[in-house]
Amino acid sequence: MESKKEYVPIKGLSIIGESINDSIPSTHEFFEKDDIDSIQSLAKLQAEKGAKYIDVNVGKRDSLFMAHIVKKVQEVVDIPISIDSPDFELQKAGLGVYNIDRAKGAKPIVNSISELRMELFELNKIKPFCPILIASERSENGKRCPNKSGVEIKETAKRLIYKCRNEFNIINNEIIVDPGLGPLGADKEGMTKTTLEGMRYISQEGDFKGIHISVGLSNFTQMLPSKTKSGKFVKTPLESAFLTLATPVGLDFIVGNPKKKYKILEKDHAALIALKKAINASGLDSVIQLQYFLIS
Repeated sequence: MESKKEYVPIKGLSIIGESINDSIPSTHEFFEKDDIDSIQSLAKLQAEKGAKYIDVNVGKRDSLFMAHIVKKVQEVVDIPISIDSPDFELQKAGLGVYNIDRAKGAKPIVNSISELRMELFELNKIKPFCPILIASERSENGKRCPNKSGVEIKETAKRLIYKCRNEFNIINNEIIVDPGLGPLGADKEGMTKTTLEGMRYISQEGDFKGIHISVGLSNFTQMLPSKTKSGKFVKTPLESAFLTLATPVGLDFIVGNPKKKYKILEKDHAALIALKKAINASGLDSVIQLQYFLIS
């Protein structure tokens, strides 16, 4: 009997473990009960499964709670933390207690800075960090405008990158750009294709050499069933299909689940074929193409 082929992670892809996040119902319950043992178990499991960072997102709780969780996570893992909040005070609290020695000298990530949250850059004066820069939206006269083309994504990234380098001396290989990734099942405007185009433009920009690109991968399969009617798994294959298209154009980080066996798919894999058809269609046809895969 032929043995199963050993799983090999995707070369060059770093995973920011996503499990310590208030939006996950089980984690929310751990937070509500201050169940530190369970939170620490999540951190240890993700590190054991190969996560390069542990994401910490406490939702709308106060800054003391953020500091509490960062300290407790660092008690049990020696990989760096991604402090995940749009709130200045929560970020400040997480950075304030972050132990760089415990993380073997690695800086934390601040996730995430956009043109509407530029004040977060000031935290670099308190403790240097690696920023995740949100390039899916831009500020126009102080108002949020979603980017709807690869060029708009690149230009927004460029402005944020130049601010990193010129005002805060953050070097390219400490910068991560997030071009945005929405749910495939609701993508009637071709935004998955736009995200891939934005990645390509960023990776081809000579001045951006060494800059990393990341997405929140689990967003991609929100609202989709776990299996097709025939019993085929849906989410991980479609996420792997996205990675198959995205890693060649610069993606090298994800906020994702290190327990999942993401892989680069063969060109005849059903999930990859379905994804290509969906992103090359337009409007409702894109969703219809995906439905063909879901009912197979």
